[in-house]
Parts: sequence; C-alpha cells; structure tokens
Amino acid sequence: MDTIYALASARGKAGVAVVRVSGPSALMAGAALMSRLPEPRQAALRRLFWQGVELDQALVVCFKAGASFTGEDVLELHLHGSQAVVSAVLRALADQPGLRLAEAGEFTRRALENGCLDLAQVEGLADLIDAETEAQRVQALRVLSGAIGERVELWRSDLIWAAAMIEATIDFADEDVPVDVLPEVLPVLSRLIRDLRAEVAGGVVAERIREGFEVAIVGPPNAGKSTLLNALAGREAAITSEIAGTTRDIIEVKMDLGGLAVTFLDTAGIRQTDDRIESIGVDLAIRRAQQADLRVFLQDGETIIPGLVPGEGDISVFGKADEAPGEGLRVSGKTGEGLRELVDLIAAILLKRSAAAGILTRERHRIALVSAIEALEGAQSELKKTEAMPELVAEELRRSARALEVLVGRIDVESLLAKIFASFCIGK
Repeated sequence: MDTIYALASARGKAGVAVVRVSGPSALMAGAALMSRLPEPRQAALRRLFWQGVELDQALVVCFKAGASFTGEDVLELHLHGSQAVVSAVLRALADQPGLRLAEAGEFTRRALENGCLDLAQVEGLADLIDAETEAQRVQALRVLSGAIGERVELWRSDLIWAAAMIEATIDFADEDVPVDVLPEVLPVLSRLIRDLRAEVAGGVVAERIREGFEVAIVGPPNAGKSTLLNALAGREAAITSEIAGTTRDIIEVKMDLGGLAVTFLDTAGIRQTDDRIESIGVDLAIRRAQQADLRVFLQDGETIIPGLVPGEGDISVFGKADEAPGEGLRVSGKTGEGLRELVDLIAAILLKRSAAAGILTRERHRIALVSAIEALEGAQSELKKTEAMPELVAEELRRSARALEVLVGRIDVESLLAKIFASFCIGK
C-alpha cells in the first residue's frame, strides 16, 4: 500500500500547520528529515533537513500501526504555519520514493478499511467537521464515538440468538428440540421491532438537528413579516414597503438559536389575489409553510389566513405592536418590542422537540432500519402462523441482520464511499 501525505490543517498563513503522513514508509520518511525520531506517542522538538537544507523546527509525533487514526504507521509534523515552510516540507516528502499526495478523505478511508472506524463513525466525523452549532457538535461527536455501532451490536446479538433458535428447529427437526423455542423467540422480535421503531422516530428529529430546523413566518400582506425577519437577522434581509404583495419569493435567514441551527422563512403575504405572479408566490408560501417544522402566524386583527390553520406547537402572535398595543403576545420588528419573548418561545419549542432525538442522523440510516423492521415483521408474522415455516423465519432474520450491517458499512459500502469522502478535505 502507498504511503500518503497531506496538509491536515487549513491552508493559508497560521501559527501552526500540521502535515500528516500515513502508510508503511511514514516513519522512514520522518527519519529521512531528522536526526532521530521521537518515541511513539511522545511529542518532541526536531530540526527538519532535506538535502542539506534546514526546512523548519517542528514538533514531531509518531504513531505505530494499530495505535493511530488510520491503523497504519503515522507521522505528524507540527510546523510553523507559513506557506513557505509548508511548501518546502511537502516538496521534501514528494521527493521521497513510495510517497504520494493523499486524495480527499483518504486518511479517513484507510481508518475505515483498517477497522478503526465504521461507516457511521465516518459520517459522524464529516458532520463534526461541518458542525456550526452546539447541538450539531454534540450530536456529531456522539455518532463519532461509536454510539450507532454499539447500538447495532446489541440489536445484532439479539438477532443472532433468535436466528440460532430457529436454525436449531431446522437442523435438528428429528431430534429432541424443545417445543417452546418459537414462543421464546417472539418476545425478542417484538422488543427489537419496538426499539427500532423508536429509533426511526427519533431519527427524524436528529436529522433536523443536523440539517437545521425551519421556522416559517406566515400571515396576510403588510402584517410585518419582512420587518420581523430583518429584526431577527439584524440586517436588511428582506425588502419592506407599505405595498401589499412586495414579498414574492421565500427569503431565508440562518441563525444559531439556543445552540440549534434554525432557518427563518419570510413567506409571501397570504391572500386571495388576481395577480398571477403574486398568486404563484402565495401558493409557494403555503406549501413551504406546511413543510416547515414550526410556523409563526403573524396576525393582523381578525384577518383569516386562507390555506393555513395554526396546528399544535405553532405560535400565533400579533404584529406591529408599536401601532396597535393590546393584550397577548405582540411583537414589533421596528421597535423590538416582544422580539426577545418570541425568540425565547421558538427556542423553547425546538429544544423540547430536540430532546426526542435518536442516534440516527441520515436518511440512509432510516432506510436501513426500516428495512430491518420490515424483515422482522415478516419473521414475526410467520411465527404466529399455526404451521410456521422456520426456513422463512430464518431468512427474514438474515435479511434484517444484513440491513443492520449496511447501517455501519460492513456490507454494500463501496457505493457510498465516493459520496461521503467527497466532502472531506485532502488532509482528512
């Protein structure tokens, strides 16, 4: 296998730059640059030379195969972060035989191939790199730590036991096999189905944490939606005017709300109109608002919003509080009145929903669990028959186990790798 190298830190001038080398020749490459390698997993200061020229004074760390991120011999050079120093060191590595520049995500791919990470952990690492909010960081770190793989192992152990019981009735049908084997298996399958369904439900919330919640601001024209959005954003994100129907398209503003990624949507004023262009905007507003995780209904007196009715968990608030004071929750984008209360209420609702998040963060995870559930339900249905066929039950259990193995990348992994690693930087 080739030995690969790359800049592992961000490009550009910095205080420190990290160059990583991984593969069978990694430590030899390090030895060629310095007088003596430090002991494994012990940082040491070394002067780096190549062809008689001093390159830099660096902090050097070595890792032996089996005790590194990639599972291979690894060399890390913590350099002074100038572009000239980094370029000189990379050229020196390129001059050495058997070394080549790493491809995007290749270090992580080797960690996967060497059994240091499962596929779910790789996805967790990608999410951790992309995390922008506290909730995303916590969730990604949980996945990276192996929470999905641990849960899958528990489910698989139950499946293996159930399959063993069923296989016993097939292999030893003519011998003294307890007649109550099948009834013993049923409670295990029921528990597995219940647990997997709970994870699927929690996965919907977890995916929203990863991708961000959407909060739609809806209401009639001139209710103050765009002014409210601008106040939330702290800038002129939307055009405001006294002319009804000014907002035609969906305007989005991304925010960090209580550690959650939230996108606020300013929708077109919803009303009956003969204007063809405005009508298209109204239809789009209704559809997008229906798809949003939460809707803020900005009321304008007794005006009824056609096509939309506040549902459970939605917020109703009176706009333009500076012009029409009164009771109830009121907000003004111009003066800021009620803005803090509204933001706190939205954050409280979304944080409460986030508490139900499971460990599954991607659509791929959900599909795998749904497949496993369908197979388990097939096995359960067959077991409940008067003349149950153990062979069919065993096959359904194997199908369920395969779905769980797909979840952590033990099988059918190649088709996913290119897509996943495309988001990684060269040094990761």
